[in-house]
Amino acid sequence: MTMTLAFDVYGTLVDPMGMSRLLAEDAGNKAETVAALWREKQLEFSFRKGLMKVYEDFGVCTRQALRYAMAAHKLTLSEERENVLMAAYLSLPAFDDALPALKSLRGEYPVFAFSNGGYPALEKVLGHNDLLDQFEGLVSVDDIKSFKPDPAVYAYARRATGSWEKPLCLVSSNAWDVIGARAAGLLAVWVKRDPDKVFEDWGIEPSAVISSLSELPEILKGL
Repeated sequence: MTMTLAFDVYGTLVDPMGMSRLLAEDAGNKAETVAALWREKQLEFSFRKGLMKVYEDFGVCTRQALRYAMAAHKLTLSEERENVLMAAYLSLPAFDDALPALKSLRGEYPVFAFSNGGYPALEKVLGHNDLLDQFEGLVSVDDIKSFKPDPAVYAYARRATGSWEKPLCLVSSNAWDVIGARAAGLLAVWVKRDPDKVFEDWGIEPSAVISSLSELPEILKGL
């Protein structure tokens, strides 16, 4: 039975920390810490909105998180500059291993992008990096107005990818996403991009762990 693959996008295929280079203009030597807090709050805000049932597009969470990260470091942005940074978020750089890995899997498995991001943002960031054409389709939480790791989101991914009767495997660098997928009954491969990253001890383990997407074709043979 052919396994279907669902790739997380932000942090797995494209690098949110790529914004630190642009933030240097606004935050100087604090650019990396601002970028890291921006990403942290982007996720936190989406989690909270999902729990509160007050869904807003992931781009709204991203903008609110940018404002928080700047304010937390006592920095300010003009409206024009904020819009420039938000537009740049649609052109985040892909990790070097993303395109080669997707090309190696094409034709071997049904492959989808599965993200908290909305469709216009996904089309732009994946298209910018020549990744869009590698997927059979995109799956966005915007369809059901919630966010990962809501179990309903993973159930929706099964429906959207036609994987009710066959295995669906999430590929994600986000440990919380892997845990959410496993709790919902999916297979899940954790891409441990940071060797110092700790996987939360919840008694829920990834189906496999890799350090690069280049390892994925081989590891999938054992799932």
